[in-house]
Amino acid sequence: MPLYTGVGDHGTTVLFDGATVSKTDPRIIAYGDVDELNAVIGFAQASGLSGVLSEMAVSIQRDLFAVGALLADPRSRIAERVTKATIETTDVERLESWIDRLDEDLPALKNFILPGGSHTGAILHHARTVCRRAERRIVSLGVTSLNPHLLCYINRLSDLLFVMARHANYGLGAVEIEW
Repeated sequence: MPLYTGVGDHGTTVLFDGATVSKTDPRIIAYGDVDELNAVIGFAQASGLSGVLSEMAVSIQRDLFAVGALLADPRSRIAERVTKATIETTDVERLESWIDRLDEDLPALKNFILPGGSHTGAILHHARTVCRRAERRIVSLGVTSLNPHLLCYINRLSDLLFVMARHANYGLGAVEIEW
């Protein structure tokens, strides 16, 4: 199968259920933001994430493919064929355990901090903002029409990305500037 299909040449694309929709459809915009988030995390990975942060990033990227698949599948037809296209309570709990694990190594926050620090930390802060945008787009689809764990996952992920940014900066000795 060639990489190009020509379907998008007229401003449309096809969802997993076979429906043809505009590339400006809110669902397409939502999973486009998730795709952008995945790319920004890849950029952070390429900038020098190591150890546990690198392992977390790869796991998150895999999860984001599942999130994108769920968003591209409004009638839940892919779930029967692709078992890895799921987000469950255990995925949210995994993110929470990572947040707790990373946060215990960090100095307590007493004020807001400016996004930045090291190159890697700044990229992770950027990823957090893209995650928040994706979350807003997902919410705009109507929370009752979505996998209930998906929104929890994305919400928790933005928290994790914040802690990952702080952890990267702390590990590299980058100063956090208070607001």
